[in-house]
Amino acid sequence: MEHPIVIAGGGLAAGSAAKTLREEGYRGPVQVVADERRAPYLRPPLSKEFLKGAGADADLEVNPPAWYDQNGVELLLGERAAQIIPDARMLRLENDALLPYSKLLIATGAQPRRLNVPGADLEGVHSLRRLEDSVALRSALSAGDRRVAVVGTGWIGLEVAAAAREYGNQVTVLGRHTTVLRQLEPALGDVFRRALEAEGVAFRLGCHPVEFVRAPQGDGVAAAVLNTGERIAAETVVVAVGVEPDTHLAEEARLPVRNGIVTDASLRTRIADVYAAGDVANSLQPFTGDHVRSEHWSNALNGGKVAARSMLGQEARLDLAPYFYTDQAGLSMEYSGYWQLVHGAELVLRGSIATAEAAREGFVALWVRDGALVGGMNVNVPRQQKAIKALIASRARLDQRRLADPSVPLAELAGL
Repeated sequence: MEHPIVIAGGGLAAGSAAKTLREEGYRGPVQVVADERRAPYLRPPLSKEFLKGAGADADLEVNPPAWYDQNGVELLLGERAAQIIPDARMLRLENDALLPYSKLLIATGAQPRRLNVPGADLEGVHSLRRLEDSVALRSALSAGDRRVAVVGTGWIGLEVAAAAREYGNQVTVLGRHTTVLRQLEPALGDVFRRALEAEGVAFRLGCHPVEFVRAPQGDGVAAAVLNTGERIAAETVVVAVGVEPDTHLAEEARLPVRNGIVTDASLRTRIADVYAAGDVANSLQPFTGDHVRSEHWSNALNGGKVAARSMLGQEARLDLAPYFYTDQAGLSMEYSGYWQLVHGAELVLRGSIATAEAAREGFVALWVRDGALVGGMNVNVPRQQKAIKALIASRARLDQRRLADPSVPLAELAGL
């Protein structure tokens, strides 16, 4: 009897892998083990359109619910994978059930970091990773006229701040560092900060909460106390200080873990027939020669596809530049590139970011290393990503004068 391919995870990487297995003609048994009681779903909308009330549950589905039955993919929902037993080729669940596997994909994603401060477990202190988190937060924000503190100045923190403000709340963003979006140059991070400030969002930078204070009545939060001694009143607090890869299966199996499960470019781990994809995987990036863990949706989507093909014995490598997008405070942004190469690279701007008004008119930021494009971000300038991705993939040395000239289409430089 043929053992199934088992996929541990309930996000985009898991759903993408299951779909790709069937698209590639595999007709053997497939099982998806997810600790949530719903089929694999998309997480990026949880801080974007879904949080703003613009999306329904059905919009989050990786595959329609009927797809799994129609394609013979068994869903084991509400079950958490607990241990890999490599010699027996078994996956043990927390309920002690044993699942034999022919191939195993670990796609367990990541978990939000918590703040280890007094009051972090008070009612009204939220994190954002799962559907129920977004539903609870949307319920808290949607009535408006509340005081909201967002802890964290990364993409998700700023998206939450923008959504909270759109609902008519008083919003304060708290950041440990003196700049926001620290993956970007300070001037680019300031574009997003200024846009949010123009919408009425306040920022307290260079500080962090040391305590959340309980309300006089009940178990709810009333304020955040900062290391500066300042007290920020807030009935709703959102902690958005990053995530940690959920590597418990790998650690139990003594797989190498370095900021995620270490894999090769085909997403194979050190244990035969065990693979990892999505937020949990720290995979070898052929373009750079480095191991990279990406938390963006394109990595999960393409990682699921690569893992599926690799499990079927095909030649497959995860070699696409990471991509993500955001829409907040009147800024629509798309980005592709390799952060480790972008850091310290030459920045070429098409357009102006000198003022909030100029930035809102639209600009393109391009990062060049050794004459070649390694990253590109377009803000309020649509339809640039196809050319940006092509230029990155080509590794071609570019004419810097033409690259900086907005009158020269990027598509022309890319030969599209």
